[in-house]
Amino acid sequence: MRLTFVFVLLLCSCIAFAQEKRTYTASTSENLSITINGKLDEPEWQDVARWEDNFTQFEPVEGEAPSRQTEFAILYDANNIYVAIRSFDNPDSISMRMSRRDEIEGDLVGIAIDSYFDKRTHFFFIVSAAGVRSDNVASNDGNNEDDTWDPIWMVKTQTTSSGWTAEMQIPLTQLRFKESEEQLWGMNVFRYIFRKDELSTWQPMKRETAGFTSQFGLMNGIKNIKPRNALNVTPYAVTRAERFEKEPENPFRSSGKENGFDAGLDAKIGLTNNLTMDLTINPDFGQVEADPSEVNLSTYETFFEEKRPFFIEGKNILSYSLSFGDGDLAANNLFYSRRIGRRPHYGPDTEDGEYVDQPDFTRILGAAKISGKTSDGWSFGLLESVTSEEYAKIDGINGKRSQSVEPLTNYAVGRIQKDFNEGNTYIGGILTAVNRSIDDEHLEFLHKSAYSGGVDFVHKWNDKKWLLDAGLYFSRVAGTEEAILNTQTMYSRTYQRPDADYVTLDSSRTSLGGYGGKFTFGKVGGRFQAAAIFNWKSPGLEINDVGFTPQVDEIMQIYWMGYRWYEPFSIFRSANVNFNEWTVYDFGGNLLNVGGNMNGHAQFKNFWRAFANVNWESESLSHAVLRGGPSMKLAGSTGFYTGVFSNPQKKFTYGLDGGMSWSNDKDYNSRKSFEVEFGYRPMEALQIEIAPEFMVNDNMLQYVTQEDYRNDTRYILSTIHQKTFATSIRINYSITPDLTIQFWGQPFVATGDYHDFKYITDSKASDIDNRYSLYTDQQITFDAHAEMYRIDDNLDGTVDYAFDKPDFNVREFLSNLVLRWEYRPGSTVFLVWSQNRSCFENIGHFDLSNDFRALFEEKPNNVFLVKFSYRIGR
Repeated sequence: MRLTFVFVLLLCSCIAFAQEKRTYTASTSENLSITINGKLDEPEWQDVARWEDNFTQFEPVEGEAPSRQTEFAILYDANNIYVAIRSFDNPDSISMRMSRRDEIEGDLVGIAIDSYFDKRTHFFFIVSAAGVRSDNVASNDGNNEDDTWDPIWMVKTQTTSSGWTAEMQIPLTQLRFKESEEQLWGMNVFRYIFRKDELSTWQPMKRETAGFTSQFGLMNGIKNIKPRNALNVTPYAVTRAERFEKEPENPFRSSGKENGFDAGLDAKIGLTNNLTMDLTINPDFGQVEADPSEVNLSTYETFFEEKRPFFIEGKNILSYSLSFGDGDLAANNLFYSRRIGRRPHYGPDTEDGEYVDQPDFTRILGAAKISGKTSDGWSFGLLESVTSEEYAKIDGINGKRSQSVEPLTNYAVGRIQKDFNEGNTYIGGILTAVNRSIDDEHLEFLHKSAYSGGVDFVHKWNDKKWLLDAGLYFSRVAGTEEAILNTQTMYSRTYQRPDADYVTLDSSRTSLGGYGGKFTFGKVGGRFQAAAIFNWKSPGLEINDVGFTPQVDEIMQIYWMGYRWYEPFSIFRSANVNFNEWTVYDFGGNLLNVGGNMNGHAQFKNFWRAFANVNWESESLSHAVLRGGPSMKLAGSTGFYTGVFSNPQKKFTYGLDGGMSWSNDKDYNSRKSFEVEFGYRPMEALQIEIAPEFMVNDNMLQYVTQEDYRNDTRYILSTIHQKTFATSIRINYSITPDLTIQFWGQPFVATGDYHDFKYITDSKASDIDNRYSLYTDQQITFDAHAEMYRIDDNLDGTVDYAFDKPDFNVREFLSNLVLRWEYRPGSTVFLVWSQNRSCFENIGHFDLSNDFRALFEEKPNNVFLVKFSYRIGR
């Protein structure tokens, strides 16, 4: 009844909207000669080009006239599209913030072109008043943007007495279109005025409409042009010097230095005008920023964003999400590119007096990616990558030897989709494959092969306001009995649980299969939006060889609804509020969790922003907290989180956010976090940001270890008092749009103080106090010399078992300084200095001054890198 009522209400609120399409006719002439300098002084711009104005506000007041008007014109020849844009304004009011490409700020103009004319995909070319370029290719009706797409195009800007101008040259090799006598493309021109946070467009658009590309106007008049295939090759060379503290007894670090030289190649080859192959041989990602530090005490794997350019570009076409929407569930995907080139799986066992030199990452020998979209609506994505067999070098009292730590591995991902009904309907499929060449017995814990795949279907109707999104997927992994036993006993599924009566642990298996699915029905356009979402992942699902999901064996139901205020009212420029409710079961029918969330976001008329959310979760049942032991009931929690941020247009900006959560059942856990953000722009080319954050976590049921006792297992937990402090520091100096210096640094300190050790007695007792028993002072003693806790469980004067002191102080400092110079289009020089420091002690006491002193007394590891690339071709 509840679901029926919601959707009847939605249906009654749905009002169809049809926006009249404007049409622009591009012009050309014989012997067209345009010099890209931003001056717009060629006769063709005055005598041949057709100028168009009459822009309309998109934000903040949809449909109103903009505060400043804009006009544009488009010319073309056999090789290029030329775009001229005049932005009328007071020259003293123009924001000309200098930045790096794709990190664009200030006043902007841009043109978006749907040259496929599929009403789902567009190419966006943007420039700031300072001349900084940004570009992206968008799919899924503009909802998925890939800003790592870096086409080769020219643009210049000029400040004039009446405002500023932009002049663009877009080679046809950078666009995808079918051959015809006259082109018909989707197109829109945009202008953003930074000081007013105002976006206006040539073709009027509505924020209530779910799609973006489908709202574009039309462009015709481009005749007798031929599709042109991209073809360019970019070889690179990199020199590397590493300096670290000398360790005379360690043969791998005795000199305190290590030098190296490497080379590789990147290429982009147009197989057809619609299909492009990206190729990389021996890629180097030394200029890529490191992942932030963390201490993860949970059973859930941390998701890290992809930062390597080859894998980021075009990632949307290879994506198959296991759920709908954003948030934590958005990371669940059949393809997670961070698996390729990951840290080796194995670490050698060594004896006292032996030292190991092990690679931090698996070398990618080569990778190729084919992507594109045909004129009849077929989208293709295919990635093939091979990573090398990696060896650890071992040296010491037993002599020199090497041991394989990662086998030769092949990764393949293929994705296909077909559009129907003017992009309102599409079906698709995906297949992934991982195959390892395992020749060493100690690596047989890995899957020899891992396959996954799926099909999906999306249908939108009523001006894209309504959505049906469904899919089914599967996995199959194979290997030795050891490998599949490991898979069955992973914390994400724990077949070995003594109370798991709906799955069977089979140590003789050599393969394991699983399945899952997703179903979403909802209204995603208009002011009032809502959806019913269902996801399920069977216990046997295993996609983490090349995908990402931290948890399986769950059936999840989510109801979501929200309301948007698009136009200014009262003190607000815009606002939204959302409500979520969820219920989770396992495949045995056990209720795992019930929860809800309400959140809201607002921008005020003074350009400040704020958000707030409130969460509530019921008592939950966890299969993983005891690491293979019985399921355990955990107390529910209530929490809130809020933040406020100042006007980003000012030279000095600041914001703060924080919140806390607490146990619904006594004081069994609590979490508090707080972050402050400061930004300062002393001049248009320099930006400084610093964001310190502090977190305190108290948990009375933190897993420590498990020990055998009298033919039974003791599951040992404790109370943990955990504190974390980290500060992110960024400094960006943009000398020109093509010459930038960027610094990122993060000092990080995390401590954990374990006390009040206890063992589980009845993990699902109704009263939380009956789920465990505290060790008495007579049962537990601490051996300070060995740094171990010794347990006399039955008080007979003998030690029944022991475990190491789990307290920790983790201290790290990560940083990199990058000078990037794009000395010609597509050709770059990188100068990089990376430094890291790290140390560990098992003290458990948080003292920021002492921790920082110890951290910066630690000898650093410095890496200096010079990378040179040269692009050849078009």
